Amino acid sequence: MSDPSPHLLIVDDDERIRGLLRKFLIRHGFLVSVARDAAHARRILSGLDFDLIVMDVMMPGEDGVALTRALRQSSATPILLLTARGETEERIAGLEAGADDYLAKPFEPKELLLRINAILRRMPEPQPETNVPKVLQMGPVRYDIERAELMRGNEPVRLTATEVQLMRIFSEHLRTPLSRAKLVEDLGRDKGQAQERAVDVQITRLRRKIETDPKQPRYLQTVRGEGYMLAPD
Repeated sequence: MSDPSPHLLIVDDDERIRGLLRKFLIRHGFLVSVARDAAHARRILSGLDFDLIVMDVMMPGEDGVALTRALRQSSATPILLLTARGETEERIAGLEAGADDYLAKPFEPKELLLRINAILRRMPEPQPETNVPKVLQMGPVRYDIERAELMRGNEPVRLTATEVQLMRIFSEHLRTPLSRAKLVEDLGRDKGQAQERAVDVQITRLRRKIETDPKQPRYLQTVRGEGYMLAPD
């Protein structure tokens, strides 16, 4: 039996855009539901689980960034935000709120498809080598590599899909500095300074979940001139 098609939720107050995106994504094999605003999305999400949410930032009432921040309190479902072109601060705010990626309007539908597939792509579990631990200990925090679970004491810490990808990448290169360009490439993103800056934001968010003092990181370190490095106990 083949795996079920990924189920996407499109949240946009523009009825025309909702319809176009729904038809386009259905043609490419997705199951698609739509919501006209944040309140409508909340009602749908209360009864259904989704593989990914594509959400416009600019909506009447609760905007996409605020809804992303609220959803991150209880959900790790990947979120792709649609932002206005040139609104850099808006994009950074979205990433800080917990979004996995963003796409500036107007965009080509094919680019949206590529970004959705990049987020949904499930990399095969690497076979652990004899000298690689299955659990990484970082002070009071531990990360189970095989289960992709982060725990602080007995309490689970929610990770977004992008954060899980970052932990997988760092776990495969323990105590080895990785450049921002390398991380962008391994995350399946387009190359460029904007995406490298987005990686910086994702690292900042991940540090808040790993480090006792995120401003003085002990485990997810910055190596000057080289990039970032994960160095567990």
